[in-house]
Amino acid sequence: MKLDKATIEQLAIRLETCELEAVDTTKITDDYPDMDWDDAYAIQDEIKRRKIARGARIVGLKAGLTSHAKMKQMGVETPVFGFLADYFSVPEGGEIDTGKLIHPKVEPEIAFVTKAPLKGPGCHIGAVLAATDFVIPAIEIIDSRYRDFKFDLKSVVADNCSSSRFVVGGRMGNVAELDLRTTGIVLEKNGEPVAFGAGAAVLGHPAAAIAMLANMLGEKGEEIPAGTLILSGGITEAVAVKAGDSISLRVQDLGSVSVRFG
Repeated sequence: MKLDKATIEQLAIRLETCELEAVDTTKITDDYPDMDWDDAYAIQDEIKRRKIARGARIVGLKAGLTSHAKMKQMGVETPVFGFLADYFSVPEGGEIDTGKLIHPKVEPEIAFVTKAPLKGPGCHIGAVLAATDFVIPAIEIIDSRYRDFKFDLKSVVADNCSSSRFVVGGRMGNVAELDLRTTGIVLEKNGEPVAFGAGAAVLGHPAAAIAMLANMLGEKGEEIPAGTLILSGGITEAVAVKAGDSISLRVQDLGSVSVRFG
């Protein structure tokens, strides 16, 4: 680590204030170009600590940068990961107040809910599937706090991987009865299809992202507890949204989920 505790706390306050007040900021590596990955996750952990201290519950985890092409482009070997707080959750079919966000975008995802703990090292797709209670369609609303969406990956990790809101719905699916690699999705905006894809877009299999998360947490002596909701990563590019938009995600064999922006 290159940053001291006081700097980590200061940067956590800066980024969380931007999230809570819906204001943007320049990327933090402009001010601290030598910060490393450990610093980035330490800032994210301090944001999490601050939320818990104020009474928020952590209800899940999320993976980002889950396509091999994107990882190669960004020069990294693993996805990035963040957490989901309780107030990020939006009811299926509910409305999101865009006034509380900066420049929201939506991503279609497959969410996993675990029935047994997962811990690395050595976690693999088979272990993830065996520990999965069910999968369910999810729309993640990302909202980077960085001005004009200009950032680098360490700044993104520190900013809790642009987490802001999510909605889950549709039908619960049994992974033993699904081939998540070939599970197709259609994302619709105001009734028009805007993105298509299949589960294989996420590291070849969405469960691979969960395994990588378990292995990364295992390096820190942590695990994914039973009962955890995990967003496995965007199947397509993120789609920008604004007030008045309606978004619907249809997932093969898993039904649909929708959300509105007011």
